[in-house]
Amino acid sequence: MRRVLATAGHVDHGKSTLVRALTGRDPDRLAEEQERGLTIELGYAWTALPGGAEVAFVDVPGHQRFVGTMLSGLGPAPAVVFVVAADQGWQAQSSEHLAAVRALGITDGLLVIARCDLADDDRIAAVRGEAGRRLAGAGLDVPAVEVAASKGIGLDDVRTALADLAARLPEPDPAAAVRLWCDRAFSVSGAGTVVTGTLGAGTIRTGDRLLLLDHGSTREVTVRGLHSQDEARDEVGPVSRTAVNLRRVDQVGRTAALLTPGAWALAPTVDVRLTEVGGAPGRHFPREIRKETHFPREMRPGTHVPREMPQGAHDLEDGAGVPEQATLHVGSIDVPVHVRPLGDDLARLSARVDLPWRVGDRAILRDPGSRRLWAVRVLDVDPLPLTRRGAAARRTEALAGGDLATTRLRSRSADRVATFERLGLPVPSTAVRQGDWLVDSRAWESWRAELVESVAAHHGADRLSAGMPVAEAARALLLPEHLPAPLGPELVRSLVSGTDLTITGGRVHDPSAAGLGPAGVGVAAVEGRLRDSPFDAPERGDLDDLGLGPAELAAAARLGRLLRLPDDVVLLPDGPARAMRVLAGLEQPFTLSAARQALGTTRRVAVPLLEHLDSRGWTRRVDGSLREVAR
Repeated sequence: MRRVLATAGHVDHGKSTLVRALTGRDPDRLAEEQERGLTIELGYAWTALPGGAEVAFVDVPGHQRFVGTMLSGLGPAPAVVFVVAADQGWQAQSSEHLAAVRALGITDGLLVIARCDLADDDRIAAVRGEAGRRLAGAGLDVPAVEVAASKGIGLDDVRTALADLAARLPEPDPAAAVRLWCDRAFSVSGAGTVVTGTLGAGTIRTGDRLLLLDHGSTREVTVRGLHSQDEARDEVGPVSRTAVNLRRVDQVGRTAALLTPGAWALAPTVDVRLTEVGGAPGRHFPREIRKETHFPREMRPGTHVPREMPQGAHDLEDGAGVPEQATLHVGSIDVPVHVRPLGDDLARLSARVDLPWRVGDRAILRDPGSRRLWAVRVLDVDPLPLTRRGAAARRTEALAGGDLATTRLRSRSADRVATFERLGLPVPSTAVRQGDWLVDSRAWESWRAELVESVAAHHGADRLSAGMPVAEAARALLLPEHLPAPLGPELVRSLVSGTDLTITGGRVHDPSAAGLGPAGVGVAAVEGRLRDSPFDAPERGDLDDLGLGPAELAAAARLGRLLRLPDDVVLLPDGPARAMRVLAGLEQPFTLSAARQALGTTRRVAVPLLEHLDSRGWTRRVDGSLREVAR
């Protein structure tokens, strides 16, 4: 069993000293850190616990200047070792670190009262009581131990408590998709680029093809090698500190993540629920985030804005002005975002780069100026732009409904099944499955009604029409712009099910609406003539006199009343069968002239009729002038 824990607590309260005493390894690897006795970068160390569990520590800086670094270490950790010095007690950074722990939804860990050799029993008890109450108030009702790490006092108690913590943490899924937030990136001579991070779920193996997301751009990379706790490994599972050597990768930034391809939704914009940490849950959107500020140069209107923020989209529904730029901390990444309040505790966060998301992800929104923190819970990823008046209010109402899967599908009318899988959302019970798409049931019924209405209007405008081409019917559905054009014809073919419509020859039509109208009299006259003389096809002029043009003849053929042959030759549908009975009685092979005389017709009729019989395989040519009945 392997676990990764993050430290937290005020600067100089003994976090690094505790990790050093437990593991025998100094988490402060930089010379500047060791000289100043101040953690600046994330540090890592590990040890074995009683019972055989292995635990690795991510040691975070406690100074307020390095809050961003602290959050990058705390973000991927499932539990926290919260350190409070007995001689100093609860301090400002203790509160900020606890706010971050609460914002990330971390609910388990261990409270360590450190430097107990520098305080008397009463002071230790007071500090332990206050710290315990503060943690419990933030949802961390955790055990507490006392230690003087520099003198080795109480370390066994800490190890026992850590073993208990490791045992009660939930088992991660080794088969889950990989999302490794990279908190370090460096080059090793002869090996190339290496990234490190905390693997919370999933398994990475040498040779794996993963997606590297770095500064918003993606590329496929190959795992060349793996290390965990200073040992080369063929595979690393959760929960582990791991170093991944990437093949043929030159440089990786700190805002990077390694992902299972296709398993995560990549987007710069998310709709979220915000809760100010330390305030009452569900309070209205904080006024400090709503005040008008200036965009940085690259974000000013008229220059460049994220795809979620078209010109003018930053104006709030209540006219409060441009929302303030804040910093979003997710995993080990921190990026500037713009905040658009949607109402109450809901907001839209827009970054300039894609990030890997699933619905339900937790993150932290931080105002660097006031140092206030808000817990972020992701409700939707890559939502549609709010372009119409009142769209924000409607979006707020939808997100407040609670069923996030249905809310997403309803807002988009249709979405791919794979997208729901990437977002970690279940398929809504009301969804209609359309191939690899899910369609909202309301949209489905609305489109079906639109289709029936459009086809009816088409027949009303042209009773002789064979129906609407499928592509034209798809355009009549008025599908949302974000849906791809090929989806329309697919929907049309499915929507006709359950209606009186049908599709014949690529056209949608209503069989009950089909008819010949005034042309019926002329068609009946032709039928009467052909019943008496099956091969006495009327001339073009005769057809014109009967009001039978190309459209009327096409309709009659579609309804099975007449058979159309080239050159405006029309016969009864059973005309070819009648002709075969006559031709079978001729001496084989026969000439065109012999066939014409036997059928009692003209060359104008006999030529297209015989060609029709050839095409059906009922007759075949022997040479340029002779045919025979196929046997």
